Amino acid sequence: MIAAVDFRAMLFHHAGSLTRLVVACFPALVIPLAYAQPPDIGTLTVEVRSEGQPLAAATVSAGGLRETTDAAGHAVLPLAPGAYEVRVEAAGHLPASARVSVVGGTSPQLRIELRPLAEEVTVTTTRSTTRLQDQPLRVEVIDRDDIEEKALMTPGNVAMLLGETTGLRVQTTAPSLGAANVRIQGLRGHYSQLLADGLPLYGAQADSLILVQVPPLDLGQVEVIKGVASALYGASALGGVVNLISRRPRGHEEEMLLNATTLGGVDATGWLARDGPWSWSAIGGFHGQPRRDVDGDGWTDVAGYERGLLRPRLSFDDGRGTTLLATAAVIAEDRKGGTIDGGRAPGGQTFIESLATRHVDAGFVGKWLMWDRLVSLPPSFMRAAQDRRFGLEREHGVHITWFGEASITGTSGPHTWVAGAAFPQDRYQLREGPGFDYSFSAPGFFAQDEIALGPRFLLAASARADLHSEYGTLASPRVSLLARPHPGWTLRMAAGTGAFAPTPFNERTDETGLGHLRPLAGLGAERARGASFDVAFRGGGFDLSGTLFGSQVRHPTQLETVGPEAVTLVNAPQPTRTWGTELIARYLKNGLTLMLTHAWTRSTELDLDAGTRREVPLTPRHAASFNAIWEDEEWGRVGIEAYYTGRQPLEADPYRGSGRPYLLLGALASRRFGKVRVFVDAENLLDMRQTREEPLVLPVPRPDGGWTVDAWAPLDGRVINGGIRIVF
Repeated sequence: MIAAVDFRAMLFHHAGSLTRLVVACFPALVIPLAYAQPPDIGTLTVEVRSEGQPLAAATVSAGGLRETTDAAGHAVLPLAPGAYEVRVEAAGHLPASARVSVVGGTSPQLRIELRPLAEEVTVTTTRSTTRLQDQPLRVEVIDRDDIEEKALMTPGNVAMLLGETTGLRVQTTAPSLGAANVRIQGLRGHYSQLLADGLPLYGAQADSLILVQVPPLDLGQVEVIKGVASALYGASALGGVVNLISRRPRGHEEEMLLNATTLGGVDATGWLARDGPWSWSAIGGFHGQPRRDVDGDGWTDVAGYERGLLRPRLSFDDGRGTTLLATAAVIAEDRKGGTIDGGRAPGGQTFIESLATRHVDAGFVGKWLMWDRLVSLPPSFMRAAQDRRFGLEREHGVHITWFGEASITGTSGPHTWVAGAAFPQDRYQLREGPGFDYSFSAPGFFAQDEIALGPRFLLAASARADLHSEYGTLASPRVSLLARPHPGWTLRMAAGTGAFAPTPFNERTDETGLGHLRPLAGLGAERARGASFDVAFRGGGFDLSGTLFGSQVRHPTQLETVGPEAVTLVNAPQPTRTWGTELIARYLKNGLTLMLTHAWTRSTELDLDAGTRREVPLTPRHAASFNAIWEDEEWGRVGIEAYYTGRQPLEADPYRGSGRPYLLLGALASRRFGKVRVFVDAENLLDMRQTREEPLVLPVPRPDGGWTVDAWAPLDGRVINGGIRIVF
């Protein structure tokens, strides 16, 4: 500053009066011009919010300028006229961007909603490990919070966890034994593929007991692909895929959950885990339930069982792309139904119904980075032995599944591609006779390519060809598109075809066994095609989605009566057609979650006995739910739920042609005291019970040997359970 003053004094001394005037006024002329804005500059105000609240300290950038939001969530950027990509970043949140046009002399405003980073969910079931919001194929994710809630309601199985998911229906297949499978968007349960960490640890075609044998405590999330998924997983995934993703250790973890119910059921489950480059976890438990005759007719309404389970896991992650996961499990269960307490079937005799299961499995998932490519090897093995008694009949069957796969994933410009080969083998052996023995091998080859078409569009195409040893070549292509037309909005469209390789097992034989079924002959593969359209919006605490879907299964296998006590499995000459809609609305704010859902499903098939088309039995057209949950990490949680099931057609029921609509109400409360959480849950508060509407037992057995009507409503009535969960 001193040097500047001296220099100006010299000029005043040696220059003329005009020169002195210019020099003196020069700073006053130049400085305002340096800071003045051209008259055509526009002022863009960006408002940043998260979960409906202003977000301070977020970084907003556009046109080479960067500003930070104030306490009101506002940032102001002076921009020349033109189009700009505005990007917003904030700690603990997912980045977001939006396009805006600036006109000179105007002050446009833009609001951008950021999602908390906790909501970033990575899915693996589609083979490309991507964020959920970047996946062109619609994947429904049941997160850890929902799993925690359902683990307090039914600690011994995942049936309720899946059954209360929109578009999924857990259908009881053996009322007296309590077996059930999951129907996806109206398609029968044997079309659904059940996986564990992407492996078929429960068989190529899971039976109807697995859902009531797997506990939820060690699950991290559940990923569901609805609709034809054969292009991803072959001939067992015609209806969709349910992938149970294991919970990863986060340190030194020890938990125990103890539960008891008003029906006499008990659950004791423990979870241990240690974290590190080499991590391990283990879940083990005992689950028991005495048989119950709720309506006093001498027939079991609630199956009795005793089950033990142990599953350890070992994993490794070097942080440089190499990950390993090894797992094994043992499940032993004895389950009983039939007549009880001196009861007799209408024919005057006692009826014994029991099923003993001994299940072992082992699997491995290894991934390595090689030459900038990700190589994956996931082999697995499963063996399930079952000893079934159904009246005077007895069956000893062994189901064995081998699985091997190798794939490579890479990127090239806008492409993310996967290519690989798989070799599954599915075997069944019945001790009582070779009529139903089979050994199917289906080596397959698959490829997938995801193409980023700019920041708003992503196209995915996949194809698979399986060379089935019994049903020939099964080709399954699929294409899906993701579009983001506007911030917060997402559109997804998908279409594909698939195939299913029939086996002797379906929803009827899960109950009655194979005693009345004639050996398979002349069957062909079932072929399907399906399409779906999804639209979703997220912003301001709201999460809204709607789905329109449709499918057609050609040559579906159905049971046909061929005698008073005999049925056979045939390919129906007409297809099964299914279409429907799903609506989900969720609101989250300050620990409160409100959710409202509705599903409409219409499914028709040929009635082989009548020769006319009918609605597929046990498929309600309308299903709706409402859930309200408040949760505080320190205090606990309180929730209420309501589930509505509409009228559903019935099959071979002499008492009624359709099940009446009904409403189920439930409530859950849990309280945390340090490391101990005490909980109580009440299900079916209105005590809705099917046996109040009609008898469970038929006057005479069906041709397939079954003695009970289909279960279209709860058989157990009101049930209250409670217990403690301890985190050591």
